[in-house]
Amino acid sequence: MKIAIEGCCHGELDRIYETIKQIETEQNIKIDLLLIGGDFQAIRNEHDLQSMAVPPKYRSMQDFWRYYSGEKRAPILTIFIGGNHESSNFLIELPYGGWVASNIYYMGYANVVNYNGLRIAGLSGIYKSHDYNSGHYELPPFDEKTMRSIYHIRSLDVFRIKQLQQGKIDIMLSHDWPRGIVWYGDTQRLLQRKQHFHNDIYANQLGSEPLEEVLLRIQPKYWFSAHLHVKFAALVEHTNGQLTRFLALDKCIPGRDFLQVSLYEKKH
Repeated sequence: MKIAIEGCCHGELDRIYETIKQIETEQNIKIDLLLIGGDFQAIRNEHDLQSMAVPPKYRSMQDFWRYYSGEKRAPILTIFIGGNHESSNFLIELPYGGWVASNIYYMGYANVVNYNGLRIAGLSGIYKSHDYNSGHYELPPFDEKTMRSIYHIRSLDVFRIKQLQQGKIDIMLSHDWPRGIVWYGDTQRLLQRKQHFHNDIYANQLGSEPLEEVLLRIQPKYWFSAHLHVKFAALVEHTNGQLTRFLALDKCIPGRDFLQVSLYEKKH
């Protein structure tokens, strides 16, 4: 089966589905599943826009509302995690995940789903140390603080993911990158494209410390991330010989590396 992975969505569902259709036509293939790595922006109405932590000039309805209303239907099963630019009014209603529209599924704060035998784990949000040990206390209407703290990952959700059996997760989705992942790929090429990463990389501050712990603990076969708006591949060889293939993808902009199609074997 063929799975498409997309980086940051930013509400551009139409463009993503059109790109997938073009790939299917050009390569004469059928893509079975789409995974989106956050910043999905499930905006249903104007009220939802006020709960999205972005500058006012970036508050736009985009495409999702047409799928929510039933005017359109996702042409491919779509599973996504949350990032740091989301419709918090909506996603707070689904802490454990759920359907947000026909054929579109949100994974919640932390979750695992089974698709044709593939075990896919997901962890929404980004890491900020000052909120890490808090509970999920935020409620609408959000103020400037809670509009941002709501998408900060919590230790409880990381703990839940770390209970998964080592080596038994096929795909891990996160918005943040695991800390230290840059050293398992072409670091210099990454720095050529993103020179402002330099200080964070060499201070070991690029990426999420809790996700580094998750990576070393559960050792998924594949790990996909977004957030930093650049394509980056890495291969992690764990001390027990297990391999994790990591890929970060860009945001949905023409000419950028925002989509990857991978082939997986069905397990049943």
